[in-house]
Amino acid sequence: MNPKSLLDFYRIEPKKSLGQNFVQDEHALDKIVAAADLSSEDTVLEIGPGTGALTEKLAQIAHRVIAVELDTRLQPILSAGLGHLRNVEFVYADILETNVPVLVGENDFVVVANVPYYITSAILRHLLESHHRPRRLVLTMQLEVAERLVAQPGDMSLLAVSAQFYAKVKVAARLKAGIFWPRPDVNSAVVRLDVYTQPPVAVPDEQTFFRIVRAGFSQKRKQLKNSLGDEYAPLLDRAGIDPRRRAETLSLEEWASLARAAQNES
Repeated sequence: MNPKSLLDFYRIEPKKSLGQNFVQDEHALDKIVAAADLSSEDTVLEIGPGTGALTEKLAQIAHRVIAVELDTRLQPILSAGLGHLRNVEFVYADILETNVPVLVGENDFVVVANVPYYITSAILRHLLESHHRPRRLVLTMQLEVAERLVAQPGDMSLLAVSAQFYAKVKVAARLKAGIFWPRPDVNSAVVRLDVYTQPPVAVPDEQTFFRIVRAGFSQKRKQLKNSLGDEYAPLLDRAGIDPRRRAETLSLEEWASLARAAQNES
């Protein structure tokens, strides 16, 4: 039964405040599962199972699926449709307030999620800044956000730098708005992030690196000599970076060179 029929049967209206757009196309679900590249040994953390269409497909492959759903109104649908699956566990909670390492244990795990625009960045931070990171994330998100994640120097953002510091990022598939119900106003994409065991650039520590990056992007339209302020602007010359450049033009390695210069100053 498709999401609209299920929600109608249970008299549930999608909430705009939760960014609820349910995937109703079988081929799109298959693309998401394919991007996750799962094995029978995998533990999957699914964020926002909705009516369970993707959950069921994940459960057919993975060893264990932990599905975290914020909207408790969906519990009857998930219990009735998937309650018989012994390898699926439903947790009704806000993923941003959930201790993920406690939830998945010490197991290696993969994240699969259809995430609304307004919490994409927050979810990435919550998962990638954890001491126990997933091996891979496959996120369905607004196409514009996906393009920001894979941006190159010249069009970088704090989100792009953060994601690319932790993972190899690629757009695995593009999805038309019509595959969702309710139909959103924009197209979407499936983004795959393969998490590094070590960052691709050498930094003294993550805190210093991100403190400088956040300072650089704090006033994006300004030249770095102004946005970095008195504390970090002197590092530009030492790192061989033109102070007149703007944050969006710097590569990951150039941000790392600033962090290393900061360490040498201390």
